[in-house]
Amino acid sequence: MTSILLVDDQELVRTGLRMILSAEPDLEVVGEAADGAAAVEQVHALTPDVVLMDIRMPGVDGIEATRRITATTSATRVVMLTTFDRSPLVYDSLLAGASGFLLKDTPGDQLASAVRAVARGEELLSPRITRRLIEEFTRPGRQGGPAGYDQLTEREAEVLQLVARGRSNAEIAGELFVSLQTVKTHVARVLAKLGVRDRVQAVVLAYEHGLVRPGE
Repeated sequence: MTSILLVDDQELVRTGLRMILSAEPDLEVVGEAADGAAAVEQVHALTPDVVLMDIRMPGVDGIEATRRITATTSATRVVMLTTFDRSPLVYDSLLAGASGFLLKDTPGDQLASAVRAVARGEELLSPRITRRLIEEFTRPGRQGGPAGYDQLTEREAEVLQLVARGRSNAEIAGELFVSLQTVKTHVARVLAKLGVRDRVQAVVLAYEHGLVRPGE
């Protein structure tokens, strides 16, 4: 059973999300919050698998709440809810540690599937959408590689570059002439050594530290 916390300052939105998700036998809404501060408290109390977080809320907004949640727990993944997928706020939420984002008008079946995917640790955004978003709003300039980068093998560093350029695992396997399972193993080791929870965070680090530059 996948546990979910709903965070939105509009009760009607939370009610709609609860109705959609509660209809799924393997999904359980364990709590709700109307602002970011309450969301952080609920995460600490309930440790849900997934948080569906609105970006814009009074007081502590979704981005700051996500930053606080991801800084203190690795068990809970945050998915941002937004009305506009090209907003710089979406990029800021990924930088804060969100595992992806969903539009608020996402159909119910896709919403449930997305929650399951994130709970399993899979990608929510396609690699190319992630790259497009990061290239548009990234702010490169940090000097040197991120923490743990010097621990990567030459092949792992190569895999990180390809992930950051928007390649899927299958595409990486084809380019490097290795098996899909080998690529998955390399990606898992890259994430572990960099200390990030998913590919999205690895891509953000790569661009922020200038390991990959927009347009490459």
